[in-house]
Amino acid sequence: MCSPSTQTLEIRVADAARALAALGLVDAFGHVSARDADHMVITPAADLATVAASDCLRVRLTTTALPSRCPAEAWAHLALYQRYPATGAIARAQPAASLAVGMRTDRFSPTHGQACWLGDSIPVYPSALLVREADRGRRLAEAMGSADAMILRGNGAIAMGSDPATAVATMSVLATACTVWLQMGGEPAAPLSAEEIRAWQAVKPELLPRLGAHLLRKAGQAGPAR
Repeated sequence: MCSPSTQTLEIRVADAARALAALGLVDAFGHVSARDADHMVITPAADLATVAASDCLRVRLTTTALPSRCPAEAWAHLALYQRYPATGAIARAQPAASLAVGMRTDRFSPTHGQACWLGDSIPVYPSALLVREADRGRRLAEAMGSADAMILRGNGAIAMGSDPATAVATMSVLATACTVWLQMGGEPAAPLSAEEIRAWQAVKPELLPRLGAHLLRKAGQAGPAR
């Protein structure tokens, strides 16, 4: 088995894509990308369960036209990479609970410790229109603010990470946070304090990669298909 450091970026993106599918976080739609200098590597417009490394596309971050087979919502990925230089990878998925949360609030607080890794609060993008144009991508990136994940009203969610595995982990944490928020019936009576949130965020660089590796192993993508 190759370590992540010796795998090509296309392999890591494809592994993450199939993990999202195996974990039930995407349906027929969704995509994963990763930054590579002035390009991004992104999955094609296809069922993520079927994506191989050779299917991934390379797109210049400053492109004005998407290549054939590229998902139309790649404009959201491009805008996020341009606005957030520290972002190394992005996952786009449709956790079922995110659809319900997106119709009930415009922002929600972390529901548990790991949810603090998403940000001080998690925004909801207010429009259900598909992000299939560069201008809409830029508006989405602006709405992300200081969070690492955002619910897209009526359209699932988008999450950022330092690499493809941590983007998957961020999306998984968001899905759990949405489920817990709904189970609570909305905002908690006693939300996590600023001190508690900061304490959890301080261990994010240590613990989020471990969660990402666990999820890829759980999904059977620890060193998979080419």
